[in-house]
Amino acid sequence: MTVITISGMPGCGSSTTARLLAEKMDLEFFSAGDYTKKLAKKEEKIDKNQTERIVDFWKTKRGQSKDHHMAVEELQQNIAKDGNIVIESKLGIHFIRNSDFKIWLKAPFKTRAERYVKRDGFHLEKAIGFLREKENSERANWKRIYGIDPFDQEKEADLVIDTSDKSPEKIVDIIIKAVRNKK
Repeated sequence: MTVITISGMPGCGSSTTARLLAEKMDLEFFSAGDYTKKLAKKEEKIDKNQTERIVDFWKTKRGQSKDHHMAVEELQQNIAKDGNIVIESKLGIHFIRNSDFKIWLKAPFKTRAERYVKRDGFHLEKAIGFLREKENSERANWKRIYGIDPFDQEKEADLVIDTSDKSPEKIVDIIIKAVRNKK
């Protein structure tokens, strides 16, 4: 039973990488971010692009709720118990206790903002503003809720990858090699 956790800075490619890794390793896939974005659209009626939706979700009562975030962390831990899964989660390295392999993805701020330009069709200035707001909001709220800075998870990771100059396929190849070498 394999459990691989992928986390990282906003815009570094953790969702894309996790999804592709699950496909290549024939594992299930769960994304806490996708789960929250769907919830924001359905329950909070926030019908915007991915970046704007999560930024606005943090401003809602549910987004600010410790109970909501703890429920998502518990859901991930329960999903991980079944094994054979790749879980993408901004706090997964810290919270998914039975993870066999923990990966932290990072990239420079400007690179991450440029990815928002491509994904969401923003102008660079708008992407920079949204990325800054998202990152600051997440870090402040998780500090308030859990007393941790999500960026500190880099120290807990089994593997840290700078994604700025790598395709998702190359990142996945690096991860697969590292996972196999660990076994």
